Formats: sequence, C-alpha cells, structure tokens
Amino acid sequence: MASKVVDLTLTYTSGLAGFDISPAKTMDKEGWNASVLTFYSHSGTHMDAPIHFNASNETIDQIPVSQFIGKAWVIDVRHIGNKGLITYLDISAQLTDFQQGDSLILWTDWSNYINSDAYRNDLPRVSEELARWCVQNKVKMLAVEPPSIADVNNLEEVTRIHRILLGNVIIIEGLTNIGEISSRWVELIALPLKIAGGDGSPTRVIAIEKEA
Repeated sequence: MASKVVDLTLTYTSGLAGFDISPAKTMDKEGWNASVLTFYSHSGTHMDAPIHFNASNETIDQIPVSQFIGKAWVIDVRHIGNKGLITYLDISAQLTDFQQGDSLILWTDWSNYINSDAYRNDLPRVSEELARWCVQNKVKMLAVEPPSIADVNNLEEVTRIHRILLGNVIIIEGLTNIGEISSRWVELIALPLKIAGGDGSPTRVIAIEKEA
C-alpha cells in the first residue's frame, strides 16, 4: 500500500500573528544566509503543555514522545457555526470504530479565516461535555483548526476546558489543510520543539493516510 502524506501545519510568515522573521546574516555580507525567528509559544500550529494553564507542572519537553504519534479519526464538524459549541452528539455518529487511545482531528474549515478577526474571536469551541468525554475515553491527541479549543475572550471558559483536557489529552491547535485528507482515519504525527520549561511550542503536524 502506498502512503499519502498531508501537511496540516500553517506556514510561518511575518504576517502570522505571534511570529516574525528578520535577517541575521546575508550571503553578500557574511557569506551565508541566516535569520532571527521570534515566536509566541502558541502561534500558528502549536501544541499546549499542561503548565500552560497549570493543569500540572509538566512542560513541553517533559511530555513523552510516544504521545506525539497515533491513529486519529477525522471528524467532520463543518456544520458548527461561528462561536458554536462542538458536543459529543456532533461527533458520535462518526466514532463507530473509535477505540480508547485513538486521537481526534476536528475538521471545521476554520483555517479559512486565518489572519481575520473571526479566526480568533468567533471560533467554534469544544464543549465541556466533549472535553470530559475525551478524558474518559483516553483520547491521546485532540487536534483542531482554530487557534484555541475554547473562547480566548472568556477566561473562565478557556481555563476550564484546557484544565479538563491538559495532563490527559495532548492539545494541538491551529491546523490547516484537513480537507486534503480523504480517509476516515490517519496516522497523526505532531512534533513540538523540545523547549526546556516550555508552556507550548510551534509544532510540525502531518497526517499519513494509507492508499490501496
């Protein structure tokens, strides 16, 4: 069987919120090209560490690398509107073959709104019910397109949902290109930078689907 690999990672450009790139060396002056990269730890496609919301003291460099790879189900929730809550009922019909330890990719098409006010302020959110279901059913990774799993303008909500999940479920935010996946499930690989004491990190995320 051949494999199709889909890159689910946003491209880091100076137009991306929380990221900047500037020249450090040039071929003409120093003889090589090099850059200075400035990151907000939760910019673009990124992974949260439990310490991000003090769910525990675990930092991004302490998460076992075995947690960064696994079978993931692509769940179509594109019907969820602006600021809508994603509930277990919205995904249950697509989980007929789900097993504990699998991961979920929530497909909302929200990456279409990148660099707009709506991208951050009107995002579809993970409900408390669904967050608790993920913990109870040992979801390994929960991957979403918006820059957050919860309303970033509501501190109580964003704290509550992150604390329910973090420490039990790997949270990956800011995905793109989910529509390029044609299979119901993929092998999901998400590799953050190994930052000592990191509360989160930009992450390269790919999906590998098998083709007959």
